[in-house]
Amino acid sequence: MQPYYEQYFGNPSSIHRFGREAFEAVEDSREKLAGSINADRDNIIFTSGGTESDNIAILGTAAKNRRSLKEHPHGPHVITTPIEHAAVLNTCKYLETQGFKVKYLPVDEYGMLDVDELDEAITPATFLITTIYGHNEIGTIEPVPEIGKLAAERGVAFHTDAVQAFGKIPIDVKEEKIDLLSLSSHKIYGPKGVGALYIGNDIDLEGVTHGGGHEKGIRPSTHNVPGIIGLARAAELASERMEEDTKHLLELRDGLIRGILESIEDSYLNGHPIHRLPNNTHFRFTGIEGEALLLSLDSKGIAASTGSACSSKKAEPSKTLVAIGIDPVMVHGSIRFTVGRQNSKEEVEYVLEVLPDIISKLREMSPLW
Repeated sequence: MQPYYEQYFGNPSSIHRFGREAFEAVEDSREKLAGSINADRDNIIFTSGGTESDNIAILGTAAKNRRSLKEHPHGPHVITTPIEHAAVLNTCKYLETQGFKVKYLPVDEYGMLDVDELDEAITPATFLITTIYGHNEIGTIEPVPEIGKLAAERGVAFHTDAVQAFGKIPIDVKEEKIDLLSLSSHKIYGPKGVGALYIGNDIDLEGVTHGGGHEKGIRPSTHNVPGIIGLARAAELASERMEEDTKHLLELRDGLIRGILESIEDSYLNGHPIHRLPNNTHFRFTGIEGEALLLSLDSKGIAASTGSACSSKKAEPSKTLVAIGIDPVMVHGSIRFTVGRQNSKEEVEYVLEVLPDIISKLREMSPLW
């Protein structure tokens, strides 16, 4: 990224030499990023991150379908789930205020969507299915290929928020019949404030912001050239290292799960035990208040989360944990540990060393225990 802060500082939309240099760098990055999900270069547009990509995907397709489905007795109609990231849920709630109908399809105790129930929920006015790929809190990986196949058969556009899954597990937008895919740079060790949206060839959507003609007019704004280059390089590294990283992450993740469940009574794993992201663990502990646990861990140099990172400073119980049927009291005793490329086996062992004592001390003070 550094040369594009200092040397190649042109605007990619300008036609002078400095602009052409920046333009070529952006297009090269588009090619690299597309290759990481088996997409074509022209199907990638750059955004400021996953939230903007989700908004463009959902609002853009809604704007395109609103007129044609406005008078339909069942529509216009979107299908999603109650466990989506806030960037999807709040956008769908906004659509409801604009006359759209949204079906929040329930999930099972692991957060898994039932494809047969999805099939039954599709109406003649359904124009979009939007589901998360790998869950940001509980780590469950949804049956994306099955959803994509069904959506294609029923003629419905399929969007997936792949922010947590991208770069950690293989994704093939063509094989999995994904029409729209959101991704973000900072989840794969790239810079913050940059992301992308994959838009399939058969998808026609309207831009939701208005300005110049950047990114086909869908996302008009001067390009963040260094950020785009950083995203593309991070995607390259993630693809190159995926087999190595996955093996490392699974060893840490499974060691953490096994160690916690074996050493701490009344501890439970949230999310699917098998179909989950390789870096994610999420637990609930009876008789524990999650914020006290988080602060106790922080005092020991361990960073964890009581919810999604976007809402972890809020006191409300996680909508995801409530949706999968966990008692609200137990929801507040849940915490997420994620592992990364630079974490070590020794760090996992350190967590397993200090956590039981922290749990024991908190339970001694808890009226719920």
